[in-house]
Amino acid sequence: MTTLETLPTAHARIPMGELGDIGETPRLTSLRTDDGRDAALLLEWEDGATGRFPLGWLRDHCACEACRHPVTRERLYRPLTPVTDIPEARRVDGHLALTWADGHPSRFDAGWLYRRRPGQAADTVIPARRPWAADYAPERIAHADFTGSVAGERAWLEALLRDGLVLLEAGPLADEEVSRLAERIGPLRPTNFGARFDVRSKPNPNNAAYTAIALALHTDLPNWRQPPDIQLLYCLENDAEGGESIFADGFAAAEALRAESPEAFRLLAETPIDFRFQDEEQDIGTRAPILSLDPDGALLEVRFNNWIRDTLRLPSYLIEAWYAAYRRFWRLLHAPEQQLDFALAPGQMVAFDNRRVLHGRRAFDPSTGRRHLQGTYLDLDMCESRLRVLAREAR
Repeated sequence: MTTLETLPTAHARIPMGELGDIGETPRLTSLRTDDGRDAALLLEWEDGATGRFPLGWLRDHCACEACRHPVTRERLYRPLTPVTDIPEARRVDGHLALTWADGHPSRFDAGWLYRRRPGQAADTVIPARRPWAADYAPERIAHADFTGSVAGERAWLEALLRDGLVLLEAGPLADEEVSRLAERIGPLRPTNFGARFDVRSKPNPNNAAYTAIALALHTDLPNWRQPPDIQLLYCLENDAEGGESIFADGFAAAEALRAESPEAFRLLAETPIDFRFQDEEQDIGTRAPILSLDPDGALLEVRFNNWIRDTLRLPSYLIEAWYAAYRRFWRLLHAPEQQLDFALAPGQMVAFDNRRVLHGRRAFDPSTGRRHLQGTYLDLDMCESRLRVLAREAR
């Protein structure tokens, strides 16, 4: 048998296009067959870790050019036939070499298998969400660091994904700079307000953001089936009196509600309500609960916008209970200890997770000076994708 090639540089042998995730990990020390309820290989590594790999899983994850496209690295193999015949299995330079009953060869890097032992949590560069502590202060990244180094851009993305909010500072006072920064991450997410929008007081507004009034905490566009994930707001002018930005971690407030009143939490999580935006050209609406959970009960999303809540179409017996739950959540969100309050300075940009972090502002007096912010949205998938690519480049 030929010697197994070094897998990290053999792209076609890395299943599912997972490039750059193989580092210094233990090599295999032993392998044997397990003929339990489904045939599998038992593997052991130098550090004593073990893994049981069903034969069907191993065959499905072969990354040779016949099983993976050599350029796109997408799967070509179709797992439509049960794998029952035990392959010839060998360790070659500490890695795994298999020859299946039909003569097909498969090669697996020991490190790649180590990270994918069945039952192991996914090894990922995406940080876990971290609730805001009482002393939380947003991370601040210099514009020059974000645009000039992989480390700066990674730090910005990690803070955004971990905390739901991050500041960029000392940027140029240039029109469309928010678009240029966003496009480093991915394509802008357009809405009925366009791909990029200006936030300033204007006549005949079609949204409260385009007035000078105070804006209570809210998430943007809950009337969409898929609201925008990440919002970026870049300050170009802010000379008017007032207008301070307000933020609150909706997940932290929701967890406080769950602890304080499980029934109120349940009502907001299980009761869809209507959200709707209307102007002369659009009429966009959907029905969804205030809080959305995953199958394990963890929070996925907060939809909270009192302006565009539509008619509350609920059974009569639920209405008062729902309002009581809504008021509880409102009070928790607007409690001073939950809120982050600061004035954006020209050249600063705030980015936040619109499906987790609520935002608002204090009223301002447009007669005292100019106030102009430019904003856009990004998809969370693109932020996570960019962080993975930057992590690969840093290796």
